[in-house]
Amino acid sequence: TARLELRCAREGEAALRLDAHPTLRVRRAALRGTPGDGGDPQPLRVESRPFATYGSALHVHLPQPLRAGQLLSLEIDYEAGEGPGVCWLAPEQTAGKQKPYMYTQGQAVLNRSFFPCFDTPSVKCTYSATVQVPEGFTAVMSATSWEKQKDNTFVFKMSQPIPSYLIALAVGDIVSADVGPRSRVWAEPCLIEAAKKEYDGVIEEFLAVGEKLFGPYVWGRYDILFMPPSFPFGGMENPCLTFVTPCLLAGDRSLADVIIHEISHSWFGNLVTNATWGEFWLNEGFTMYAQRRISTEVYGLAYTCLEAATGRALLRQHMDNTGEDHPLNKLRVVIEPGLWGVNPDDTYNETPYEKGYCFVSYLAHLVGDQSKFDAFLQAYVNQFKFQSITADDALGFFLEYFPELKEKGVDSIPGFEFDRWLNTPGWPPYLPDLSPGEQLMKPAEELAELWAADSLNVEVIEAVDITAWRTYQLVYFLDKILQKSPLPEGNVERLSKMYPKISKAQNAELRLRWCQIILKNNLEAEYGKVKDFLHSQGKQKYTLPLYRAMWGGSEAARALAMETFSATAPQLHVNVQNYVKKILGLEVAE
Repeated sequence: TARLELRCAREGEAALRLDAHPTLRVRRAALRGTPGDGGDPQPLRVESRPFATYGSALHVHLPQPLRAGQLLSLEIDYEAGEGPGVCWLAPEQTAGKQKPYMYTQGQAVLNRSFFPCFDTPSVKCTYSATVQVPEGFTAVMSATSWEKQKDNTFVFKMSQPIPSYLIALAVGDIVSADVGPRSRVWAEPCLIEAAKKEYDGVIEEFLAVGEKLFGPYVWGRYDILFMPPSFPFGGMENPCLTFVTPCLLAGDRSLADVIIHEISHSWFGNLVTNATWGEFWLNEGFTMYAQRRISTEVYGLAYTCLEAATGRALLRQHMDNTGEDHPLNKLRVVIEPGLWGVNPDDTYNETPYEKGYCFVSYLAHLVGDQSKFDAFLQAYVNQFKFQSITADDALGFFLEYFPELKEKGVDSIPGFEFDRWLNTPGWPPYLPDLSPGEQLMKPAEELAELWAADSLNVEVIEAVDITAWRTYQLVYFLDKILQKSPLPEGNVERLSKMYPKISKAQNAELRLRWCQIILKNNLEAEYGKVKDFLHSQGKQKYTLPLYRAMWGGSEAARALAMETFSATAPQLHVNVQNYVKKILGLEVAE
């Protein structure tokens, strides 16, 4: 049962339109009396109408037109669970392989298949939920308070207004461990020790730096739920409870920057939210900037520039794949929810993240003083907290905050016009200076050069000690090897033998690159590593590039793609399944 407490915004409305989904079956809808009038619920007529490929519109007919400001309480009894927002995992798809698991994923427009709602980031509300689950299972939600009652019933309350896409539920055989004064990790029992070890003490450090830079953390707790391996994303910033991929349990804290990214969403995305998915960069570009600010404070500028260089390489790869002038390579994308239009989920690519980061960096460059720009970001969060905004709101506030820049007309400098940033597809007009990363990039570039040579200079190669290189330095090195691939005959085999730290790595970022190198060099002897990696996890960012590489490769690589997909398809998220089918030219079910 969903109960919606609503206020009529416009005089004379006689029907309510909610987002829903063909898989969501409404049994009845009724208008409840306001507290104190004691009347029986009044049944309402409901009809489902087509809306877009990703959902339907639920029309609820009210008994009479409403006055502006009038309150109403609507109760809808419904059945759901087969839609794309609700994921059911068989025991073999979990880490423990013993019990089933379910979780919801709302972003971008999937929660309409979980409960009827206004499924748009432009509307925010508080929520509460009562969830009963079978014995032996635990329920968790993105909520500020959590209480277990009798009959294995859990009661949740989110006291801050959030958009519908941030309401999330997970149910499984999960346990928790404290890792800080306001943080705990949740995971299946077989992963909880690893999760505690990896994140004990680090989350509080990241939160404290975030608060220093961007203002108070308003969500109370910051907990992390390590998801089953089929979870399609690196992380989902559900407030109070970030959902993350178990790929982050690298054993050496080397992938903690993903957590910094999700923590940064506590200010950018969750507190100040893009009003439409067409301006997703307001969530992700600002969050990438915030992530790299925190990372600079924690890990230093050189390492952060190196990580940002990796991001820039991903943007380059993405634009080469799609073509620079592809309409999705604009920061302001036109979403048309018709049957053939752009689906909000299509906006999930490197552009809003990395081109968005470049635009925010450009604004910082215009200001020219880091502490002044940091102060602006705090003021921006304070100005728009708990609201949903457009790019015009954000940029208008920037120009008001810096009147001297407004006077100089910085929004219309030829070649760097704000309008061009938003509405022209392609490579960012401005790239932030990443040269402080040179001290880490240069040795990696030089080593890659040595490995790309026709005859290997083994003596010089052996003189380079990579034991102290951290993840992103190794990633940068492998990206360079990938760019130079295929390497001369025999070189990759020798590289594999020489650096077991890379070729036998458990770190997912290294495994991805190593698998790409195997495929680009058509190293059939190591195909098993590609298969193992795709069997071990279902993260979209790792899965799709490998299928693209296999499908663009030899006959043997294509056969590997088909064989791996038929074996792993059931354990993939439905969106990822469909993306892989498109790559492999298979039929996609509507």
